[in-house]
Amino acid sequence: MTTESVVIVTGASRGLGAAAARWLAQAGAAVTLVARSQENLMEVAADVRRRGGTAHAFKADVSDSLACRSAVETTLDHFGRIDSLVNNAGVVQPLAPIADTHPEEWRRSIEVNLLAPFYLVRAAIAELRRHNGRVVNVSSGAATMALATVSAYCTGKAALNHFTRVLAAEEAAVTALTVRPGVVDTDMQAVLRNEADNAMPVEQIAYYRQLKERGELEPPEIPARAIAWLALSAPREFSGQFLDYDDPRISRPAAQVFGDSL
Repeated sequence: MTTESVVIVTGASRGLGAAAARWLAQAGAAVTLVARSQENLMEVAADVRRRGGTAHAFKADVSDSLACRSAVETTLDHFGRIDSLVNNAGVVQPLAPIADTHPEEWRRSIEVNLLAPFYLVRAAIAELRRHNGRVVNVSSGAATMALATVSAYCTGKAALNHFTRVLAAEEAAVTALTVRPGVVDTDMQAVLRNEADNAMPVEQIAYYRQLKERGELEPPEIPARAIAWLALSAPREFSGQFLDYDDPRISRPAAQVFGDSL
């Protein structure tokens, strides 16, 4: 059994999830890395160990409730406890007007962006209560914006925010919050730039492409540092809130704890 903080991170094979796991490693945390790509997971796990953390890679599709339960069980088997969840796995597709969106694709988006966090929280809630744990749900500015052709993603993230508020209201021993990671240079942004033709309004596509061309996308390491700090140290008064990654209450202590470089 470990006495270190134990964190489950979903979507941990790349982007924000992988970067958050690396920051957690620098704090000496034990991390269960959850994603569908076994090869990428193993690479991130090796990097976590090199940085001083402890890693367990668990290949799973978090839209499956049984897989989420298994992620909790394997974490307890390996580390003996769970202190925090980082629900980061997400998909932006389908990109299509509501009238043209395939129902199964819309459902899949809701399963990943909304139901997966519910499944993982539900499976881990007893452990989180026991250790006054934390739930960090990675949301999006899309939760409060009406973006044409991105209905499932917007809806899922808006619902995730409110699910987190209800969780915070119900669970006095658990600190639950959502965080907006900003506009990040990840595969999701690449999808918006490259796969939205004939689906998204031309000015919307141009906006996403200009972000990349102008160097205005945030590198994953910056919001991931805030996410890692929240997973380890978010104060109880944050519970139920939708927070920006660059909120000084988060970014300043995160920089003090982790430093500037990953």
